Amino acid sequence: HVQLVESGGGSVQAGGSLRLSCAASGYTYNRNCMAWFRQPPGKEREGVAFISGGGTTSYAESVKGRFTISRDNGKNTLLLQINSLKPEDTALYYCAARRMGLWQCTSSSDDFNYWGQGTQVTVS
Repeated sequence: HVQLVESGGGSVQAGGSLRLSCAASGYTYNRNCMAWFRQPPGKEREGVAFISGGGTTSYAESVKGRFTISRDNGKNTLLLQINSLKPEDTALYYCAARRMGLWQCTSSSDDFNYWGQGTQVTVS
């Protein structure tokens, strides 16, 4: 049974930083694409950061240079370091994973098989 559990969200002032974590269990962690998506209030979910099974990263244009995705394979944890936060970063942030063996990432949420419950980030 695959589980993804996010933590680390909160309320911060513009310009601040947060570090989101996603604890993964129930599968061989380091052999699939994982990603962070977010859903701002009243808007559709969007992918912001992706990391392939081989460690290749990619980012949405709106977060490049401010967000850093990484994975700690020893701890089965996906991380998202968020710096220089802006009010428009306010959203519910989700951790997502493709099935084991699907190393490559796509930007479509439809291609992700497992989701966490989300952690709220509010920037004022």
